[in-house]
Amino acid sequence: MTNFVPTPSVPAPDIVRCAYLELVVTDLAKSRAFYVDLLGLHVTEEDEDTIYLRSLEEFIHHNLVLRKGPVAAAAAFAYRVKSPAEVDAAEAYYRELGCRVERRKEGFTKGIGDSVRVEDPLGFPYEFFYEVEHVERLTQRYDLYSAGELVRLDHFNQVTPDVPRGRAYLEDLGFRVSEDIKDSDGVTYAAWMHRKQTVHDTALTGGNGPRLHHLAFATHEKHNIIQICDKMGALRVSDRIERGPGRHGVSNAFYLYILDPDDHRIEIYTQDYYTGDPDNPTITWDVHDNQRRDWWGNPVVPSWYTEASLVLDLDGNPQPVTVREEKSEMAVTVGADGFSYTRRNDDDGGRGGAVEGFKLGAQL
Repeated sequence: MTNFVPTPSVPAPDIVRCAYLELVVTDLAKSRAFYVDLLGLHVTEEDEDTIYLRSLEEFIHHNLVLRKGPVAAAAAFAYRVKSPAEVDAAEAYYRELGCRVERRKEGFTKGIGDSVRVEDPLGFPYEFFYEVEHVERLTQRYDLYSAGELVRLDHFNQVTPDVPRGRAYLEDLGFRVSEDIKDSDGVTYAAWMHRKQTVHDTALTGGNGPRLHHLAFATHEKHNIIQICDKMGALRVSDRIERGPGRHGVSNAFYLYILDPDDHRIEIYTQDYYTGDPDNPTITWDVHDNQRRDWWGNPVVPSWYTEASLVLDLDGNPQPVTVREEKSEMAVTVGADGFSYTRRNDDDGGRGGAVEGFKLGAQL
């Protein structure tokens, strides 16, 4: 049975948006080639151990930190809060939850001031900050604009064994649910949650965790994503395309999933929708509806369900991974003989009948 995280008596911090991810990578040169030379992220500054990167429209110091280390993992999921007082609120909130909390007035990374990092109730390393160093926003630097330009950090995606527990905790933290996936037995497989006025700042995917499923950057148009595919083909690195391009049912976004040199998963994402109204409805998808993950009905590769990056505690050690006890989304959609191709229709109450589809056979 799910044990929900208690709600603190003190107010939750007022979160504005997801702001940056700190990734540990094992080969900084290879990672630089991937994120800068291939994807075109812009270097704010770098040294022999760390690279600070940002997207085209960003004005704060960075959206991604690549830090050289012995174990590839996510070291911090960082959120910007509304004011300096909200950093105090974050510290008080997590201390009352009984979480491990560290605060550094000078920040944990360059370009970021007074910050709080916590090991949250789900085991993820969260950071909250307000003070930042401003840098040039490159919106009108068309001389730097590439055909596959990444313009914004869009969201994180976190793998956790207990999605209902995580959902309740993040709702207490002020997140709202835009979409989710459930079955007729009430099992929740995933939830998309936002603070900014898009589909999500983070999502919870059911599976063994805590782990980072992916980090997502937005482009202006879907042709930018096609250009990235073409570029990867030209450079003979198309084997790093894990899934897509395609369009999600959930979020409606056009997507591409690729793997960096350490197998950290990056999503390139565009064309989701506005969620800012206070009565924005939550859309619930049936787990048997094959269009939830891919609007065109293409099957999802098994690695997308099973593989993810480790996350670190505040000492820099990998958090232990807990096995999900409830049935997984992969177990529902991938059978012993391959993919169970199901699709929602109006004649079966929305469940869809199981129709044999794409076979993986021995690959599973």
